[in-house]
Amino acid sequence: MMAMDVMQLQDLYIQACEVDVMAFKPGNVSVYAEGHDMSVADFILSAKVSAEPICNPAYRLGEKIYYAVKATREAVGCNTNLGIILLCAPLIQASSQKLPGFTLRQALGWVLENTTIEDADWVFKAITLASPGGLGSSDLQDVHSSASVTLLEAMEIASDKDRIALQYLTEYEDVFNFSVMRYNAASNRFCDRNWAATSVYADLLSQFSDSHIERKYGNQYTEFVAAKMALLSEELSKTDNPEQLKPMLYCLDQEFKFCGINPGTTADMIVATVLATFLEDLN
Repeated sequence: MMAMDVMQLQDLYIQACEVDVMAFKPGNVSVYAEGHDMSVADFILSAKVSAEPICNPAYRLGEKIYYAVKATREAVGCNTNLGIILLCAPLIQASSQKLPGFTLRQALGWVLENTTIEDADWVFKAITLASPGGLGSSDLQDVHSSASVTLLEAMEIASDKDRIALQYLTEYEDVFNFSVMRYNAASNRFCDRNWAATSVYADLLSQFSDSHIERKYGNQYTEFVAAKMALLSEELSKTDNPEQLKPMLYCLDQEFKFCGINPGTTADMIVATVLATFLEDLN
């Protein structure tokens, strides 16, 4: 890749991360409502410091993930973006290696299929460094030990309880078959990518349980969150002016945060969705 391509990738990655905090996402950190002991500034700084390593063409996939997490940890001292990095690094790798005539998703499939044990080792170190909430340990491929399987195989082991891991197994099915189309449609309707992100967030949560919430609470809040987000999704589908829904969004945000609900995995999926649309527009 030429240097300008790398800079362009960094810029698109940072923009996708910024959409995430500019979008009103009930229960999650945004410019409308911070929470969970994290600030918008933490997320913006995390995006900026992780952009260089996650887009470094000299790094393998696992190294991209580890050094992006390391840069974040050194800058903000907490886990703001492990899920974002795990989802975005393969997309960035795919975009930089994509051959003419291949779609982004086809290139992504090649990247995921060709992960190595070394990649898994780097990612295990990254996860240990980030210390995500509710990680626990596993008899199969514990991240605190050395890997003995490829990164794709490790993600397969985790895929039944982690929606980010599941994306590796399905070539990002939720992103390409669900979120991207909805994001593009909402962008066209609202003429605003931040409100489009809010719309996709509501759609995702109304259809799929959030593995960050379920690691913390089991299925205690699964139906509650899905029902609330289905209502929001319906209201968003009926309006051309989502600004009018701010009172509803503030109410939902307070309700979720009062219960300690943070749909963090879904927020990570939003960043991956926005980045995927940016990268597809590039090609």
